[in-house]
Amino acid sequence: MKWSVFIPVTAASICIVLLEWPKLKQKPMKDKIAFTAILLAVLLLSMFDLPNTPGPIRFLNALFKPLKPLVEQ
Repeated sequence: MKWSVFIPVTAASICIVLLEWPKLKQKPMKDKIAFTAILLAVLLLSMFDLPNTPGPIRFLNALFKPLKPLVEQ
């Protein structure tokens, strides 16, 4: 987790909630749930170092590497 990214994102999320929640009070519950879910997803994603995270190709290579000799025959 990079704190240099997580703390500003958290502060921005708090500011967004403080500014937008009065407007959301009159909206239906669906809108409040969607708003909260999107902000929580952003906070969750800001905890990970996504540019340096290995992708699905590396996982598939590790999974199928033992089968490589069988396929190449």
